[in-house]
Amino acid sequence: MANSPQARKRIRQTERRSAVNRTRRGRIRTLIKNVELAIDSGDAAAAREALKVAQPDIMRGVAKGVIQKNTAARKISRLSSRIKSLSA
Repeated sequence: MANSPQARKRIRQTERRSAVNRTRRGRIRTLIKNVELAIDSGDAAAAREALKVAQPDIMRGVAKGVIQKNTAARKISRLSSRIKSLSA
């Protein structure tokens, strides 16, 4: 258990930031799932729009330190290639 006031404050800050990060990560997962559902339905236009909505949030997650840069790039790249193969 934290004994010093500084340690107690750090615990409070960590809890708040963890909650924010959990929310951000969940939002990113939901948006990615929306893109995948659009791809699975076979609608290339809807999938493109869903990716257009998801991409800024994924990159914002990188900027905020919620996910790593290469992870975001990999997810966007794989979704884009799936959409591209869908429309071809």
